[in-house]
Amino acid sequence: MTAYTAGLKSLLPTFGVIYGFQALCGGLAIPYKTEKYYDLCGSLGFISAVGLSLYLPSIRARWITEGSLTRISALPPISSFHPRQLIMSGLTIFWAARLGTFLYQRVKRSGGDSRFDEIKKDPAKFFGAWMMQATWIAMTALPVFLVNSIPRASQPSLGVRDYAGLAIWLAGMGLEIVADNQKTRWRREKDQGKHQEKFLESGVWSWSRHPNYFGEVTLWTGQYVLSISALANAQPFYRPWVAGAAIVSPALEYALIRYLSGVPLLEKSAETRFKDDPRWKEYKSKVPCFVPFFGSKD
Repeated sequence: MTAYTAGLKSLLPTFGVIYGFQALCGGLAIPYKTEKYYDLCGSLGFISAVGLSLYLPSIRARWITEGSLTRISALPPISSFHPRQLIMSGLTIFWAARLGTFLYQRVKRSGGDSRFDEIKKDPAKFFGAWMMQATWIAMTALPVFLVNSIPRASQPSLGVRDYAGLAIWLAGMGLEIVADNQKTRWRREKDQGKHQEKFLESGVWSWSRHPNYFGEVTLWTGQYVLSISALANAQPFYRPWVAGAAIVSPALEYALIRYLSGVPLLEKSAETRFKDDPRWKEYKSKVPCFVPFFGSKD
């Protein structure tokens, strides 16, 4: 087995855990027709898959070379991993834990997620939603899984490109956190009767109508940039084309958020509720829909 083939095969157990875990969660949720734990299970899916992808190559190597699982008495020390692997894995786990907690608390407060009002009534469609979440996990974190499958010795040292990717991730994560916190505070103050605003148009929400979503796409773009040096130069594990294939991560995030499940649904809802409101028309004409400051208004 070549190193290249071994590297690719190390991804299969990770994907198996991703789909298996989401299938298990779906199997438990379908009889109760509940979506309350959907986002939380998604976050746990990211965390478990990243952890497995990080440690699996070392476990496989010991098993193959030593011929027995009895010799694997302890997980490899943190120092055995490349800094790039630790950075990308740590960033993903932090993002998943923070987002999962935030979304779960939101669903808990509201009592449900309107996206699933009809889907959860049909077992086949509801199970399909769980499998779609598994695919989202597998494709979105693909750069992380690929980098984790490459041994430390085969990875190039951190360079300017890696630090640029980290800076992009931090900017995107920071924007997402600020946007979510501002929206949460705005809703809480509205419930307390401190204002009667129909929609949020201040803070980072004056930069973009969906700054949290833009931050999401930005941070995964940062993860992709972080992966490029390893995927393009870690011979003989991967070829340059793998670095190009990994761009599916930010590309999928952008496509889903901008054109399918994110922005279109919220824009349609807002247009239905506020289409005759002069303030909404002014806000929509001045603030970009997605990219802050310079993006299209549509």
